[in-house]
Amino acid sequence: MAKVTLVEAVNMALAWEMANDPDVVLLGEDIGRNGGVFRATVGLQERFGPLRVQDSTLAEGAIAGMAVGMASQGLKPVAEIQFMGFLYPALDQIGNHMARMRNRTRGRLTMPIVMRMPHGGGIHAPEHHSESLETLLCHHAGLRVLCPSSPARAYGLLLAAIRDPDPVMFLEPTRLYRMAKQEVLDDGLALPLDRAFRLREGEDVTVVTWGAMTHDVMRAAEQLSLEKIGCDVIDLASLSPIDHDTVLDSVARTGRLVIVHEAARHCGVGAEVAATVAERGLHDLLAPVRRITGYDTVMPYFKLEHDYIPSVARIVDGIRETART
Repeated sequence: MAKVTLVEAVNMALAWEMANDPDVVLLGEDIGRNGGVFRATVGLQERFGPLRVQDSTLAEGAIAGMAVGMASQGLKPVAEIQFMGFLYPALDQIGNHMARMRNRTRGRLTMPIVMRMPHGGGIHAPEHHSESLETLLCHHAGLRVLCPSSPARAYGLLLAAIRDPDPVMFLEPTRLYRMAKQEVLDDGLALPLDRAFRLREGEDVTVVTWGAMTHDVMRAAEQLSLEKIGCDVIDLASLSPIDHDTVLDSVARTGRLVIVHEAARHCGVGAEVAATVAERGLHDLLAPVRRITGYDTVMPYFKLEHDYIPSVARIVDGIRETART
């Protein structure tokens, strides 16, 4: 069992699956010789060769389209979009073909594709490099959307994603790539899909989050514990489909719900969580649902990005106010 960062866990999962399944191929910008802009694929081209780890053209639409073609012929492509803000050209292939192929062919063809992409801000990157665009993907029927928040979850969920017969969008929190290390057993065991993870038990407030915000929420929960406010922290992990049952079970016990995410507030995934709790768990609520989110603006340049991303202080204040309502 090795102590690894999140980006190293991604590399481990890719290496395991490529070693055990010859149909798995990687493609993307600079992923071969350079090992990717974040070094997520470092060493894999040397180990598995240029036919299985392919440097692509600088064209996200072509990357997604090539993945569709590969999957239709029996391969299992894992394609990298270098930054999530570069996603837009690929949405044509993702929405019109990748997500629809099973339905279009009445099950004759499936799309065992994983689209990996760095997610979110916090690394002082320029425009288009810090976006949180999960809502664009979650709205497409036929796609799974995952966002791990730790090395162990990145490893297990990526294995599960590659083995899934349908397309999976795998969002890797950029800020967490090298933030911390965790012991991860390189045993090839996948984590279950479509499940949320309870990271901390508490009786006062349910706090739902995902991605890089998970670490800030855990820090906030630790601070609030000194005030005798117990947070039941849920890492959603699967943004589509959402494990609503885990959320509803927690809200039934705490009576309060706070949702924290980095993406813009308007039409965010948090709104879907809030709406479902309103529909199915309204009578359990003792206070209004609160969302602590990014703003309905373009992600600003690095001098202001930490004003955009919810801070631990903002999270603490929001949870405290909800707990005392």
